[in-house]
Amino acid sequence: MRIEIPENKKLTYEMRIPIRWGDMDAMGHVNNAVYFRYLETIRIEWLHSLGGAPDPAGQGPVIANAFCNFYRQLEYPGEVLARHYVANPGRSSFDTFITLERADTPGTLYAAGGATTVWIDFPQQKSVPLPEWLRAAIS
Repeated sequence: MRIEIPENKKLTYEMRIPIRWGDMDAMGHVNNAVYFRYLETIRIEWLHSLGGAPDPAGQGPVIANAFCNFYRQLEYPGEVLARHYVANPGRSSFDTFITLERADTPGTLYAAGGATTVWIDFPQQKSVPLPEWLRAAIS
């Protein structure tokens, strides 16, 4: 199943992630599970850049679903150029989309993924409206 990334997405963050030797599997390419780690890394770094690190005693994000489409194999050594986009802000949720390229071959898509993120009150274990600082960043 291929999930389409909406046209109205907003670029919110970009970073480079080193490909580590240990990211590879026995086939000599980055293991598919590691791509999800790359997606998580940029999602959390983006939140930290906004001053919104998750607070287990307060509020923060949870992932309701996640996906990744694989187009080309990433291999060590190198760096991943990750771009983070947001779309579809709702009362308590929004969608994230991330593209992964090699830094030395910009414009060549290696993978694309994302997640539906829900903002929750951790102690109460229920969704709450997105904070204004976050809504301002994604609208």
